[in-house]
Amino acid sequence: MAAGNLSTAAFRPPGMWRRTWPLGVLLLATACGVVDAGDDMACTAIGTPVGVSVDVEHPDAVAATIEVCWDGSCATPALELHPSSRAVETTCTGTSPDDSCSARSEPTGGKHGFASLPRLPAKPVTATLRVLDQAGSPLVDRDLALNPEPAHPNGPNCPAGGPQARISVGADGSVSAR
Repeated sequence: MAAGNLSTAAFRPPGMWRRTWPLGVLLLATACGVVDAGDDMACTAIGTPVGVSVDVEHPDAVAATIEVCWDGSCATPALELHPSSRAVETTCTGTSPDDSCSARSEPTGGKHGFASLPRLPAKPVTATLRVLDQAGSPLVDRDLALNPEPAHPNGPNCPAGGPQARISVGADGSVSAR
């Protein structure tokens, strides 16, 4: 090659592009899907179910129905009750992030369910909750005001998800909105 006719290929090591492009692709891919919440915390793209959660401690409860109304219309979503449990006897192999933990669960005697309401607004609504026994007789039949609020599945420093409300039914049949 003549001294006055140098091309840029003479200054670029052969194969350099082939070695560096995978690094660029990796950097772009890892930047997607995570929002920085500050304080070294990442916000994931976790979904948030929208609706009303119901916890029932009444020992005779076997089924429940709910109707939720706002802006002149009502919805009656499915509400299936499942046995509740709690963690007992937890054990861990250590305290570092690479260690593992385990827990044993036991039934609480209560039940829980979730009524999915994709259009539930983040404003006051009214609900009618009916909790039934084995014979289909009402144990609870209550109208109550709910104030669904946006859930924060990644914590308060991350963007909010959809609105949720909670209802608790005590063993004595008392009802509270949370």
